Amino acid sequence: MTQQNANERPGIAAAIVVHESRVLMVRRRVSEGQLSWQFPAGEVEPGETREDAAVRETKEETGLDVAAVKLLGERVHPKTGRLMSYTACEVAGGTAYVADTDELAELAWVAHADIPEYVPYGLYEPVQQHLDATLR
Repeated sequence: MTQQNANERPGIAAAIVVHESRVLMVRRRVSEGQLSWQFPAGEVEPGETREDAAVRETKEETGLDVAAVKLLGERVHPKTGRLMSYTACEVAGGTAYVADTDELAELAWVAHADIPEYVPYGLYEPVQQHLDATLR
């Protein structure tokens, strides 16, 4: 995929939700290549900020109410070619569950030491730095 493709399609907003020393990860029913486990995420809708999209997608996918804390960064994803933004979020209420059963197979609260088992190819560096700082 090229940079042009990333510009033609809506960006994807991911929520990095940390709660009780774990990060929320979801497993899609249909994986995107090597991407099986990932953060709650979805397309940014017209007129929506990246942070608002991350909050909305987390609610739609996991039923969890979260609040955006800060944008950690954005990049063109090396495996999908999509423009990705990553927003650090905190839990505002509720309990996470598989709310979108069409999209998600399962979810997990993952400890720092276990992240490589879920994401063996490594995380985007600003996300890894955020998790290193908040989960240790």
